[in-house]
Amino acid sequence: MNGKGRQIEVASHRFIANVSLFKGLVWNKKDISNMSKASGQKTPCNYFDGVPIPAFFPAEMVQSIIDYKPKDDDIFIVTFPKCGTTWSHHTLELILRHGENFGENFKLTDTGPFLEVAGAEGIKNVKRPCAFKTHLPFRLTPWSDKAKYIYVTRNPKDTCVSFYHHMANMPVMAFNGTFDEFFEHFISGDAGYGDYFDHLEGWYEQRNRPNVLFVTYEEMKEDPEAAILKMASFVDDEKYAEPLRKDRQKLENVVKYSSFEKMKADFNKGIKDMFSMSAEDAKKSTELPEGFKAMISKMHEVKDGEDAPKNAGALAFVRKGIIGDWRNHFSEEQSRRLDEKFEERTKNIEIANIWKQYM
Repeated sequence: MNGKGRQIEVASHRFIANVSLFKGLVWNKKDISNMSKASGQKTPCNYFDGVPIPAFFPAEMVQSIIDYKPKDDDIFIVTFPKCGTTWSHHTLELILRHGENFGENFKLTDTGPFLEVAGAEGIKNVKRPCAFKTHLPFRLTPWSDKAKYIYVTRNPKDTCVSFYHHMANMPVMAFNGTFDEFFEHFISGDAGYGDYFDHLEGWYEQRNRPNVLFVTYEEMKEDPEAAILKMASFVDDEKYAEPLRKDRQKLENVVKYSSFEKMKADFNKGIKDMFSMSAEDAKKSTELPEGFKAMISKMHEVKDGEDAPKNAGALAFVRKGIIGDWRNHFSEEQSRRLDEKFEERTKNIEIANIWKQYM
């Protein structure tokens, strides 16, 4: 067991690919489109130490991140999918810039990359300071006692709804089932990245480590100034929080430019610009990590095929961002079932009290 307290051997991290569909970066277009249009079929995944990670993230890239040795100044934003990953990451990047806006021509490469796509090679020469984002559970996240980790979580009902819409709009392997079908995958823990509660519990147990900050999506929405100062102080109080406390304009700029609507506009534009690139232009790009290039290439193969998933290329990665949208999707029975699972899985941790008013 290493300093992180993991119970697994490094060798067990090796992925077990679904070889009938995927082999590293080699994806079969016909199989992907057939899988995608099969109503309610869960997204194909590669498995890393038993954790299912959607196979549209190249397996080699994911494995390289699991094996990555963090630098002392690395900062990670970690979330289960659709718990505020992009928003909190955008906010932290603005903190690191002391409130300086990205400008009108925002590109995804202006911020730290998404690790499962960039891979270890793709972050080697990234200009610092920056923050990396990942959905990996604690036991797979590259760990160092000197690096910093901000874990952002969200109540499971809103997470489920947001995750469903996200997967329905994926440019490759879009989920074409109904919300009811996706709910069954989510509550069973096989919608991608494994069980929501396993992910939450794994990181919640680390919340008292000096290099881990535990934040909820809801507190970011309800008091953005407090959340911003909390994150800034955690990263480096003297370097990032103190300037925001002394200069009100800098703090207001971070609040303004990290607002959900501003972030949504910037990020969705950045996504559309990137995925609008031709496969050839992506291949020639000196800015895009190899993982992004592979995704763009495969997106064009699938989207241009006659059996392409109906939602492929919709690209609305950031949607509403509101609290309580689950009430527009959940049936009474679904709400009751998730309440029961929530009560059972959180009975020994304090998180249950935080979300009483939201569920």
